[in-house]
Amino acid sequence: MVTRIPGYVLTDHTVEVPLDHASPDDGRTIEVFAREVVSVDKEKDVADLPWLVFLQGGPGGKSPRPFAGAGGWLGHATKTHRVLLLDQRGTGRSTPLTRLTVEGWSDADIAAYLRLFRADSIVRDAEVLRERLAGGKKWETFAQSYGGWVTMTYLSLAPEGLDACYVLGGLPGLTASADDVYARTYPRVADKNAAYYARYPDDAALVRRIADHLSSHEVLLPDGDRLTTRRLRRLGDGFGMSNGYEQLHWMLDEAWHGDRLSDLFLYDVMSQTGHVEGPLFPLQEYIYGQPGSRASAWAAERAMAALPEFADKADPLLFTGEMFYSWMFEEVRALAPFRGAADDLATYDQWGPLYDLDRLAANEVPVLAAVYFDDMYVDSGLQLETARYVGNTRAWVTNEYEHDGIRADGPRILGRLMDMKAGRV
Repeated sequence: MVTRIPGYVLTDHTVEVPLDHASPDDGRTIEVFAREVVSVDKEKDVADLPWLVFLQGGPGGKSPRPFAGAGGWLGHATKTHRVLLLDQRGTGRSTPLTRLTVEGWSDADIAAYLRLFRADSIVRDAEVLRERLAGGKKWETFAQSYGGWVTMTYLSLAPEGLDACYVLGGLPGLTASADDVYARTYPRVADKNAAYYARYPDDAALVRRIADHLSSHEVLLPDGDRLTTRRLRRLGDGFGMSNGYEQLHWMLDEAWHGDRLSDLFLYDVMSQTGHVEGPLFPLQEYIYGQPGSRASAWAAERAMAALPEFADKADPLLFTGEMFYSWMFEEVRALAPFRGAADDLATYDQWGPLYDLDRLAANEVPVLAAVYFDDMYVDSGLQLETARYVGNTRAWVTNEYEHDGIRADGPRILGRLMDMKAGRV
């Protein structure tokens, strides 16, 4: 289907791919969706434009939806490229993976299904699209956050399909375990909390008042889930974004209606912590599974239990970041059907490889990466280790941006990386 909106021509593509690329003859398939975006100024020249495939963050995030006349990174990219916005398997208009998908399934069947939604499967899906849409020609990738994990897997499995890779805030630690990652990120989350309360000191008492209220009253969110203090603390997930402090502060500013929590506040909490898009994001510890690595065993939960500053009764009460916990699969309606499977994944230690370290060390595909020095989610130290290890990689290190630099200043960041590839920087 072709749609025209001011500024862009959009073409929808859906391909059928094996559910398990390692067993393509078993008959199980899913659909993968991608939207091609071309500038109206380049429509007549589209056949001559190089492809740029967007690899969204997450895991579990769908590609952005273009708006009429929108600029941003997409406007910049379509000056020179034919952009493909890929909905990674299980997201967006690709065959969805939500609580409705698994109705009636056993925990073991759900866990086996989920194990097929890692970066290696995403790369194999992309290769099907490259063959069918690009006629097998090489294309470039543009990765945000988790998209960088997918990029490293792409360079490991099918570097012959890539002409260049741009990565924003997403070079993974190639041998880092989930425990390694949380050992680095919890201190950064604590620092973000300190900065938040320094900016809004009165919020410390306000947050404690809400927490005490939740401990002594049953407060239900609009979908019927009970709001607990630990779910409230998950609102700190946005502290690593450029507007994260203000987003939370203004929510708290309208939290009370007399002596009760306001409907507006409860709706906002439900929306931000409900995970109706599916379980892939809160199951993200599985992205660290590698051959020979131990099971994640709810690494974020274990790490927090050893940190007194994150105790429930600590003052000020600290918010948590991009960490996920076993209790969420009991207390969050959209995640409850995945509880047994989540425990299965947390104890699973037979993961296949995602990275070929020898191939990455010898890599010849240009990799241009923006590393946000103060990134709350993706440790800059691990990113720089990877940049030094992977062949033909150049990193631009900056503290000008938080993790959402793509939103805050996407044209400048992507433009700089493209200039680095061209030798202009």
